[in-house]
Amino acid sequence: MSVHHPEHTLDNPPAAAPVDAVAHWQRLPADSMVGVNTDHVLWSERVPGGGHWSWRLKRGTALRFVALGADANASVVLYAAHSTLERYNMPDTLKAQHTAHYRRGHVLMSDMGRSMASFTADSLGWHDPLGALLDTATMQRRFGEHRFEAHRNGMHRSGKDGLLIEIGKHGLGRRDLIAPVNLFSKVTVDEEGRFHFAAGHSQAGDFVELRLDMDVVVAISTAPHPLNPNERYAPPQVGVVAWHSGPAPADDFCRTFRGENARAHHNSDVFAL
Repeated sequence: MSVHHPEHTLDNPPAAAPVDAVAHWQRLPADSMVGVNTDHVLWSERVPGGGHWSWRLKRGTALRFVALGADANASVVLYAAHSTLERYNMPDTLKAQHTAHYRRGHVLMSDMGRSMASFTADSLGWHDPLGALLDTATMQRRFGEHRFEAHRNGMHRSGKDGLLIEIGKHGLGRRDLIAPVNLFSKVTVDEEGRFHFAAGHSQAGDFVELRLDMDVVVAISTAPHPLNPNERYAPPQVGVVAWHSGPAPADDFCRTFRGENARAHHNSDVFAL
């Protein structure tokens, strides 16, 4: 008896062409690649919706994330490569920059006061640091249970499980999972302190760029945002492009955005000497 297993469409290159002849970044929306020095692209990926990935990357590497569908979400966590005990600190980052969301100019600070990454380009102007992760129990309650044994690549995976898998590859565990940055998602807070998800905030082709200001371990999950009211588990793909941009110059927009940012960048510069 044959069993049908619905799977994600990965948009592979045609069989007649070598895989490396069709770089992933060449198949991303052209408008989303504005400002990328394609001569210096190191690699690119298309992460399926509900997928996850991780990298160990050097200071001066730029990452461009591209939404390939409406209401995409990329939950990102950062750990210092030299010692993963140092990691992105959401409360300190928000407090230092007097903000409750991220956009171009903001930096992501570690719990040692160093700039780990900077938002150097952004088509949206709002990325969520507060909404946390979709956990497995909530996912199954909302969307049903779709296990790998029955659904293969069409399985459902939560953002929490996806990030635990990725940080586990770098010797980290459940107690090390930190609050992520939810790229492409917008969450507002009303006067009663209740969170509200802004449906339709991102569209296909929207992008955001992070320049890494330290050597870091980056892990991402493209599972749905936990507050997304969509009744179907259908998270879009997210494209990722990496290239060597070099560290922040003295007149860098993010460095000069706030005095607190300048100090965080200075701390990263001194550490890199």
